[in-house]
Amino acid sequence: MRASPASSAPSSGVSPTVVGESSENKKPPKQYPWLIVGLGNPGKLYNRTRHNVGFEMLDALAEAEGISMSSVSFKAFLGKGSIGNTPLLLAKPQTFMNVSGESVGAIVSFYKIPPKQVLVIYDDLDLPFGKLRLLPKGGHGGHNGMKSVINHLKGSRDFPRLRIGIGRPPGKMEAASYVLKRFSKQESEELDFTFQTGVEAVRMLLLQGFDKTATFVNSKKPLKV
Repeated sequence: MRASPASSAPSSGVSPTVVGESSENKKPPKQYPWLIVGLGNPGKLYNRTRHNVGFEMLDALAEAEGISMSSVSFKAFLGKGSIGNTPLLLAKPQTFMNVSGESVGAIVSFYKIPPKQVLVIYDDLDLPFGKLRLLPKGGHGGHNGMKSVINHLKGSRDFPRLRIGIGRPPGKMEAASYVLKRFSKQESEELDFTFQTGVEAVRMLLLQGFDKTATFVNSKKPLKV
């Protein structure tokens, strides 16, 4: 007589797992949205200035993903959507750059978003023009907007950031004046390619994880203007 599966299996003292039973009783883990923040200054006066490339990158992402940014919440223009199955919030704080954290902190607190799912996009004087740099965490590097964000995230620096190189000011121009200077037509055209790379990077980050995205972004050569 052939032995039944039950009698032939060795006894381990542990009850066998019933697939149908466990899948019905086990709740899926709660999925928190990603928050992508672009830093900048509100108003037409600051449109297309170097300090606002974070805003521009976010606009490019919103357009590429078909996300409306017309809603105003938490002192920011806010958009909701998804990339793949990952829920997504896009935010452009309207508080002025130096107090951006007021908006970011409120959004993170309300939606209970883990720091590792908050990506902040902003301009960087210390990177060559058009160069992108993705980091998993870090300090503010003297950037007032990032100082504010860190302060309003209870001092946490453990959130990813995408820095956009705007280059150093020419001659003896002060940095404060340089960051409020508008891009030339050629620079704007070159930046469009940077934004395309940035959009692809955000998609990759949400779908494939940080490590692969960092390799993709950080190995890109800066644009030559």
